[in-house]
Amino acid sequence: MASLSRPHPPAPARRSGQPQEGTDIVATKARFPPVRGAAAPAALLLAACAGPQSALDPAGPSAAAIAGIWWAMFWGALAVWVLVMALVTRALYRGRNTRALPRPERLIVGGGLVLPPVLLAGLLVYGSVSSARITGAADQVDARIEVVAERWRWRFRYLDDNGRVVAESLDTLSLPRGRMVEFHITSKDVIHSFWIPRLGGKVDAIPGRVNLLRLRADRGGPVRGQCAEYCGTGHAVMAFDVLVHGDAAHAAWLAERAGDGSAP
Repeated sequence: MASLSRPHPPAPARRSGQPQEGTDIVATKARFPPVRGAAAPAALLLAACAGPQSALDPAGPSAAAIAGIWWAMFWGALAVWVLVMALVTRALYRGRNTRALPRPERLIVGGGLVLPPVLLAGLLVYGSVSSARITGAADQVDARIEVVAERWRWRFRYLDDNGRVVAESLDTLSLPRGRMVEFHITSKDVIHSFWIPRLGGKVDAIPGRVNLLRLRADRGGPVRGQCAEYCGTGHAVMAFDVLVHGDAAHAAWLAERAGDGSAP
């Protein structure tokens, strides 16, 4: 009786560079050299410390003071972690004979009672000394800007010395370089939060209330602000660009937008 089985199709042609049957496929991975040393972590750390919204790339004294506190906390926490890991390693290699320590209560008193208050007191003093730079309360105000948050955009009104509005802009903020600016922040509908990470901290924009914030931009570059309080479906796009100009360029920018609340 004739066989009913069909003949097997011919095997597909092997592509160039494809391992033959029976070849150890692990050997093909040698073409991709591994990342050595700390190159990859260092690249990630450097990339995370810059950008238009990076608080670790300050462009003004307030943000610089905040970044200084952050770095002090980082290095302090790293030092404590290294100390703890050293003590854990010593305990692991010592074994179960804990009575070999001459006075083990020293570790409890020093690490549990003395070290934490010293670290917290140092952080408190450092933060208190930096508060003047963060708030800018002792600096003379050079310009005033009204900030009105509304879903989901920012309206900026630039005031003269008499408090009259001389220009308006939407979602674009112009600042004179090296000048202390006082922001009068409020909201038209719900609670928002005004934040320019490269210039300073954040302040809530609350309907029916005006909050004050002082910031100074000492250098330009890409600077971006963002609403830092969830305010609805358009929260993610409620951002604005910050332009840092010299005095003449800032005055010309305002003149182009005098009385025009729709200009960017």
